[in-house]
Amino acid sequence: MDAETVDRWMQGYVRAWTTNDPEEIGGLFTEDARYYTAPHREPWNGRREIVEGWLDRKDEQGRWDFRHEVVALTDDVAFVRGWTTYHDQEEPNYSNLFVIRLTEDGRCSEFTEWWMEAQED
Repeated sequence: MDAETVDRWMQGYVRAWTTNDPEEIGGLFTEDARYYTAPHREPWNGRREIVEGWLDRKDEQGRWDFRHEVVALTDDVAFVRGWTTYHDQEEPNYSNLFVIRLTEDGRCSEFTEWWMEAQED
């Protein structure tokens, strides 16, 4: 795995986040993927449950901006730092760390979100 592969996957993730299209969301993940919305929560298991969970807590288009950088890579795991900024101030801004396990075909088999409210200086 290389940074270009991870960046391409993240671009797909942001596109799916923007569109909330079930096919775009599902296309990111293997059939048996696990998606942890926080490190110690039970994951969404399998593509269908991931799509359903995602859509149950979807963000509406145009309310946020996101940027990311690949921090570190192993053979099959990527660590990505992200920054989420919400425009309407109803939601705090977030600092994110994503731990992403990709398969050889570029789909995600395990995704864990670590997130916290961003602290203002």
